Amino acid sequence: MEPLRDDAIRASFVNCSKGEARRISLPRGLADLPWVDLDFLGWRDPGAPDRGYLVAERDGRLTGVTLRVPQGGPRSLAKTTMCSLCLTAHPGSGVSLLAARRVGVSGREGNTVGAYMCADLACPLYVRGKKVPVMTMRYKESLSLDERLERMRVNVDQFLDKVFQEH
Repeated sequence: MEPLRDDAIRASFVNCSKGEARRISLPRGLADLPWVDLDFLGWRDPGAPDRGYLVAERDGRLTGVTLRVPQGGPRSLAKTTMCSLCLTAHPGSGVSLLAARRVGVSGREGNTVGAYMCADLACPLYVRGKKVPVMTMRYKESLSLDERLERMRVNVDQFLDKVFQEH
């Protein structure tokens, strides 16, 4: 991914108002992120732990979505859960259900789409082995790194497709 400027990131959001996009807390050290290792930019808001953001290139355009962690009870620390984007297994709270409001009328009516994702949204780093899940190891796969990265990109595109679906 090419390095992104804050104005490009804010302009990319499709499921919130322009005012909401202006108030989003961008990741700290934006210029210092490992851009060469990122297929999409994902982060959680440290000031609002129930919020996350995902920005990816889609159909040649930058597309950002706001994400929320639905309210729920505590998760088991003994249970391992797998991210639906990068297929990395994490113990306990390493994977969160993140929900995105759909775009358009459907989203204004309160409709959302959710997926289980790495809680820190660092999927590209997990796939590349630049980041390792706590207390678990990545499953050994016969797919090459390029194939695993392509699978993750397809999974991100499919999630974004659901955000754009009108229901």
